[in-house]
Amino acid sequence: MALLPYSLARPILFGMDPEAAHDLTMGWLARAQGTPLAWAWCNPLVDDPVTIAGLRFPNRVGLAAGLDKNARCIDGLGGMGFGFVEVGTVTPQPQPGNPKPRMFRIPEKEALINRLGFNNDGLQAFIANVQRATFRRQGRILGLNIGKNASTPIEEATRDYLLGLEGVYPHADYVTVNISSPNTSNLRSLQSDAALDGLLSAIAQRREQLAAAQGRRVPVFLKIAPDLDETQVEAIAAALRRHGMDGVIATNTTIARDAVQGLAHAQETGGLSGAPVLQASNRVIAQLRAALGPGFPIIGVGGILSGADAVSKLRAGADLVQVYTGLIYKGPALVDEVARALKAARAG
Repeated sequence: MALLPYSLARPILFGMDPEAAHDLTMGWLARAQGTPLAWAWCNPLVDDPVTIAGLRFPNRVGLAAGLDKNARCIDGLGGMGFGFVEVGTVTPQPQPGNPKPRMFRIPEKEALINRLGFNNDGLQAFIANVQRATFRRQGRILGLNIGKNASTPIEEATRDYLLGLEGVYPHADYVTVNISSPNTSNLRSLQSDAALDGLLSAIAQRREQLAAAQGRRVPVFLKIAPDLDETQVEAIAAALRRHGMDGVIATNTTIARDAVQGLAHAQETGGLSGAPVLQASNRVIAQLRAALGPGFPIIGVGGILSGADAVSKLRAGADLVQVYTGLIYKGPALVDEVARALKAARAG
């Protein structure tokens, strides 16, 4: 288990601006990964293998995209006991994201609000970092998450996604198409019927070309929002089937504020993550499972702060889970707790 209790580090980190604390932590992970210092946060890998979308996952708990946007800390994060790690979102060109401050804690609800806006160093730097990581050579699964640049008109978004797909394809175990961040103008409009059909059709066609050229078919997942009604979820499920997508990640952050009304920072613009998203995420997972039937891969993410939260996602219909905000509130021990709870739930 990790040698450094997170309870010692958390008060220091929570005394800092949230983004400054994030940058400090990620910088330290990037420098310390692959060195003896990694024992400070490493957990043993819980052995609970499962095959989903043709990929053998060592266990059912992964890291959600957004924490490591530039793929600098894949090995360091992987050492926490994740069976799979997803990094990004990466855009074709570097971009600074939205103006600061753009990340806010709501500790009373174990929640965060962020409006980072896909801040990243661009596709070229991202791929170079991915290539340096040893995580995949350890038999773990790496997901690469792609998005569009803020400066790209929404009508031309497909171009950015195709550039991202082509760039990351040789280096990914799976690729996630992120159309659900609330922090890039009009991005969520790509979840509507006609726009989604056009995007997924283009991605499916390019994926088949890449598979033929490289002799390897990489699964493609779609990441969707929790702020969808049942009709919208059913339409997305039909589009996933129609275009041969391999899985869906449910869900991203929410724009709803009901659970945090009246608290400091609750009205900040951006996506709300953490405990308040659990039920909305589970609702979408259950609706997806009903619409997609058994066997279609679903990764559940949103509001996991305990093993019981993760098990609730399996009960709703997810095959795998991912954590992000829970890691910030609970630390690396959460990964081991979740992995063991999921293994026990499956055994039971």
